[in-house]
Parts: sequence; C-alpha cells; structure tokens
Amino acid sequence: MNFFSKKNILITGASGYIGSTVAKALSRFDCRLHLLSRRDNQVFDITKKNFWQSVLKNVDIVFHFAGQTSSSFANNHPIEDTQTNLLPIVRLIETCQEHHYSPDVIFAGTVTQAGNTRGRINEDFKDNPITVYDINKLTAETYLRYYSDQAFGRAVILRLCNIYGPGPSNSKPDRGIVNLMIKKALKNELITVFGKGNYVRDYLYIDDVVNAFIKAAINIDKTKGKYYVIGTGVGHTILQMATAIKEEVKNIIDKEPAIIFSPFPKNTSVIEYRNFIADSTRFKKDTGWSAKISLKEGIKKTVNYYKNGDI
Repeated sequence: MNFFSKKNILITGASGYIGSTVAKALSRFDCRLHLLSRRDNQVFDITKKNFWQSVLKNVDIVFHFAGQTSSSFANNHPIEDTQTNLLPIVRLIETCQEHHYSPDVIFAGTVTQAGNTRGRINEDFKDNPITVYDINKLTAETYLRYYSDQAFGRAVILRLCNIYGPGPSNSKPDRGIVNLMIKKALKNELITVFGKGNYVRDYLYIDDVVNAFIKAAINIDKTKGKYYVIGTGVGHTILQMATAIKEEVKNIIDKEPAIIFSPFPKNTSVIEYRNFIADSTRFKKDTGWSAKISLKEGIKKTVNYYKNGDI
C-alpha cells in the first residue's frame, strides 16, 4: 500500500471494463488518480503529441487501457486501429524523450499476440500475430520494451486471456463473450455456441486481472522491460463454459436457458480456432500473483451481479 502513497497515477480508458475496475481498486490507496475517459465527455485525443504533453508532467505511473478491442474491426480498418492502438504509445514515448519524463507504464496486451496457439503457452512461445489488432498490440509492446531498455523509463506488459466478471459492458460483439452469454441466459435467451464448442480457453476473473496490474506496478523493479502471459492455468472448452453458465442461471433464477450450436460465420478469424491455456509461472515468481477465482465461482459472482442490474 505504501508503494502508491502520494503518487500521481494516470489511467487512460478509465471508464472501460478493466480501466474502471483498476481505478476503483486504486481509489483505496493514498494516491492521486487522473482518470481519462471519452464517456465523461472529456475532450482529448491520445494520438496527438500535445495531449501527452498536457497530462504527463508529474505523473508517476500510467495504466494504459484506452484503445479499441475488436480484431474484426482492426482487420477491416487497419489504419484506424494503428492510430488508436499503436500511435498513442509512440506519442507517449516521444513526449517522455523530449521532456525527460519517466513514468512507469503498465500496458494491457493480449495473449492472441502469440497467434493461433495450441495448448499451454508461456513467454518462451514464439509470437506469430495473425490479425491487425495483434500486430499493433505487439508493435506497441515492442516500443514499450524499447522505452525500458533505453533506461529512461520502466514499462511492463500483461498479455491477458479471456476476461469476464462484473463491470461495464464491452461495445464490441467479439469481446466479453462470457458476460454476453450470462446476460442472454438471464433473459432466458438462446446461448449460441459455434461449431462443437470444443476450442479451449483460459477464463480469468476481473478481480484477478486487477490484482495482476497492481502487483505488476508494485514490483516494477522486477517486471520492467518484460511481458507476461496472464491466466489461471486451467483450460475449459467453450461448451464447458456455456454449460456452467446454463447451470448457474438455472440454480439462481429457476430458468434453464437452451444452448444451440451454429456453424462458424464465414468471416470468422483464424484466431478463433485456437486452443489456449496460460502458463503464468514467470509472473508468479516475479510478483507473487496467482489467480484466485475459479471459472465456476466467477460465473456465480457474475450471474449474481447482473441478476438485479441492467442487462
């Protein structure tokens, strides 16, 4: 707790799913939070040099979550995705170089930067991004490692797996699938599973995500210049996940939503046909972090959260 005392902390994307939850967690500490969000009608452009010049002075830590999160959108709009997900990091580093700023930067990456994986993955796995979104995420990560390696700043990247749990809804239809299925189930709508639902994912509860970002910052002396694969280390098929939602909703509201199987849409990205389980051994060694919430427990918590809320 002393690590954050009196520090100035900038959070971009502060009204988003992860950003808002990290902001809530950090509000418990004796620090000064600077929250930047489009939803609050703030006028700023993170792709512009003058934006970073106006916000970075005296900032100790930057948690960077702003950006667009849809791989399909990125493939269809590569220039816009580059401007949204890569250019802000370049501008941030450029500003730090010119003005001799050196905030710690904690960045949200994605495990899909590794490409179409098969099985348990750690940091030794060779990256092979196959979407524009992942190419830009990986390039932004490379810039941040340069930022650390050139000794004028410290940065760490957390590559996240499938995140779910209470919080604001994601506006992109190909993100937040667990939460989307839970909302459909609570409304007794059909839960659609593509193919046979036999592709494996590692599902990580939002509280464990937040704890990972906090520990990455606190242990920046060990984590600087590195990226980490973040997950529970336990894999579940998409059908297993959907079935767990169905059973939990039935237990809570005494309705049993139906699961239907549908062919994958023709424009489905190859990245959707991956099997992935995270090996977070290295991050646990450097920070002491580990995931605490199982998929079953996390689904129960999320169903209860949305049960009486706006779904």
